[in-house]
Amino acid sequence: MLSVENLMVFFENALAVNDFSMSVGKGQIVGIIGSNSAGKTTLMNTLSGLILDMRLKERRKGGERITIYGKVLFQGKDITEVHPTERVKRGIVLCRERHPIFPESSILENLRIAGYLKKNAQVRETMDYVFQLFPALLSLRARKAGFLSGGEQQMLAIGMALIARPILLLLDEPLLGLSPMMQGMLVDAIKGLRSDSGITVVLSEQFARPVLPIIDHGYIIENGMLSLSGTGEELMDNPEVKAAYFGV
Repeated sequence: MLSVENLMVFFENALAVNDFSMSVGKGQIVGIIGSNSAGKTTLMNTLSGLILDMRLKERRKGGERITIYGKVLFQGKDITEVHPTERVKRGIVLCRERHPIFPESSILENLRIAGYLKKNAQVRETMDYVFQLFPALLSLRARKAGFLSGGEQQMLAIGMALIARPILLLLDEPLLGLSPMMQGMLVDAIKGLRSDSGITVVLSEQFARPVLPIIDHGYIIENGMLSLSGTGEELMDNPEVKAAYFGV
């Protein structure tokens, strides 16, 4: 479904992603694992197309030069220079790290706002699924999003991404800042996405322990470079991964 070929992303002379390649099959859950500043968010921004908007804004203000080499292919077509809005229409949706919500609006209003490109019937149908996936949001649906806990806001952010009805869902550090219990709830929900709807998921994380058991394939990224890849089970059994991410 998705293929990345020899991707390189420069911010001025700083190399953020260095000759990175990966592939994602339909219905898979694929993990991008790495520490802070490893290049995970730059990679996710490139997959979603947001890097193109960033590049355009920097050009307009005469700021930092952003250069992209390599290819991103989606369903066999080159989308390297395809605008992020068009990627959403094709089914690629990003839930960003610390995904922005509308704090003065209720959960229901946030979900409706996220569905502005979809028909009302589609939005209502997906909202029902979001509340099924995250039951905690149902009783809070009239509450302003700014009064939700961090975990509840993350549930809402993923729900907003789902309202766009993705074929490929990109989750950038969905577990960041959450308690172990809330991390477990979100990991279960991500597993449910595939079993319930067949959505393909690519997620980036620095917390490898809760993620590796659910992924089909994983890529370890360090300083923008691919250092290791394998199935979730293979990575969990790898001594280097254990030492770096499990403290073993």
